[in-house]
Amino acid sequence: MTTILICAFIAALLPYLAKAPVAYAMQKDGGYDNNHPRAQQARLTGFGARALAAHQNSFESLLIFALAIAVVLATNNIGSTVQTLAVIYIIARVFFCIFYYLNIDKLRSLVWLVSLLCPLAMIWLSIP
Repeated sequence: MTTILICAFIAALLPYLAKAPVAYAMQKDGGYDNNHPRAQQARLTGFGARALAAHQNSFESLLIFALAIAVVLATNNIGSTVQTLAVIYIIARVFFCIFYYLNIDKLRSLVWLVSLLCPLAMIWLSIP
């Protein structure tokens, strides 16, 4: 169970860690506008726009992973396969952000798919 809980903790942190490159891009864009950050973010291009998309997608992906964690814990299905899927999900999400920042679209899409399939498989494996 420890692996599942650690993965849940890391997954909850990922969207906030993915904000750092966005803040960096905003700082380079005339300074971080804390009064109107969303307006400034909407104007970002290139790396900044990709960093913002990775940040937002991290929140979107967290929803299905959190649901998978809840299902796994509720059904007490904490086997090695489910734990491995949780770890693969975390790794895929880290690479997703990296590939987004570096504008490597094909690999980004591939790891996005992996990060979608892992929580779906976790839920599927928890069905009695």
